[in-house]
Amino acid sequence: MRTDAIFIGIQVDDAVAGDAELAKRLDEACPVDIYDGSEGVVRIRRENVDECVLCRLCLDASPAETVKVIKLYDGDAVLT
Repeated sequence: MRTDAIFIGIQVDDAVAGDAELAKRLDEACPVDIYDGSEGVVRIRRENVDECVLCRLCLDASPAETVKVIKLYDGDAVLT
């Protein structure tokens, strides 16, 4: 799944989007509430995506390459 706002895009690999533990970790890690794990699946709050501060906490909380933060304002560069 991928959700784009004006400046930032968030992509979560469909293979892990249903992982309740990952959903909870992402929900707890994000300081600007981009992720909602309350239903046991990863959901992205579209209205919060552009609030991303590029902190990498979601990347650190997830298995490698399963969550991507895409900088739409920078030629779709992926936060590493």
